[in-house]
Amino acid sequence: MAHKKRVAIFISGRGSNMEQLVKASENNDYPAQIVGIISDKSEAKGLKFAKEKNIEHIVISPKDFPNKQETDRAISEQLKKWKIDIICLAGYMRLLSDDFCDQWQGKIINIHPSLLPKYKGLNTHQRALDAGEIEHGCTVHFVTKEMDDGPIIGQVIVPIMAGDDADILEKRILKAEHKLYPWALEQVASGKIRFY
Repeated sequence: MAHKKRVAIFISGRGSNMEQLVKASENNDYPAQIVGIISDKSEAKGLKFAKEKNIEHIVISPKDFPNKQETDRAISEQLKKWKIDIICLAGYMRLLSDDFCDQWQGKIINIHPSLLPKYKGLNTHQRALDAGEIEHGCTVHFVTKEMDDGPIIGQVIVPIMAGDDADILEKRILKAEHKLYPWALEQVASGKIRFY
């Protein structure tokens, strides 16, 4: 493949979706390459995986900057150094500033553990159970200034079974996320799905 899109992945924790994106990118026919990992937490377990895979990685912590704008400016500078085409948020638990979202509009995608527009924000599995839903799932979408909003790239529906609790449901949905996210990045990197 002649030109692969250059991708940065943002993480805050274990980075299991990051791992799936990296594995997918190791296929010669995959239209994206993972060139950098950014975490807001130095203790994020996913950084160990990045190191093992010899992927450049950096911690840009809000604690080191006076405000969100300065933090996001530092992130943007790093992305420019890496010549990034697409940003994948993979369990990144910071909300990005409006300026950052504007600057990178159409180039940021996120995976969220619900069937958006339902259950934006946190604790999605428990909220779906509390509401008596019979199905739940995950969504990959383009990131806009509004939280968990923006055009949807793809979704997977996962059934809620009798006896499910939030932990069981989370594990089932994580398996779906691990298939959906590499597919969604492939669609965006190949130009099959674009921000509108």
